[in-house]
Amino acid sequence: MALDKSAEDLKMDSTSLFREEIITDRKVGTIRVLHPVTADGTADDRRQCLYVGETQVMTPMGALPLAFPLECETLADAIEKFAEGAQGAVERAMNELQQMRREAASSIVIPEGMPPGMTGGGAPGGGKIKLP
Repeated sequence: MALDKSAEDLKMDSTSLFREEIITDRKVGTIRVLHPVTADGTADDRRQCLYVGETQVMTPMGALPLAFPLECETLADAIEKFAEGAQGAVERAMNELQQMRREAASSIVIPEGMPPGMTGGGAPGGGKIKLP
């Protein structure tokens, strides 16, 4: 599979750089603190830090990683809002999974009529399976 990215598409934006710091309790998850920096690596005080919560939930198919933005000003606020953000991410993931199941179930099998030349006996429908 060929990549359709030109060198220009892969150029980093020097005006939106962040230094990443990871905070964890080693039980529930992590908070990524993104500190804005300039192209020379010094702190960019014109922009705010960003906070992203990360956790995972166990499913029958294994661990499902979840990431969610935390709208806050400080690390203490991010820690306080972590549980609420994680719950919202779990609900969104479950809704997406249910939607995917509905879409998959609605497009499984569409029976077709009797094949040409077939007559008599047997169940109607002809036994042909057609996928949309």
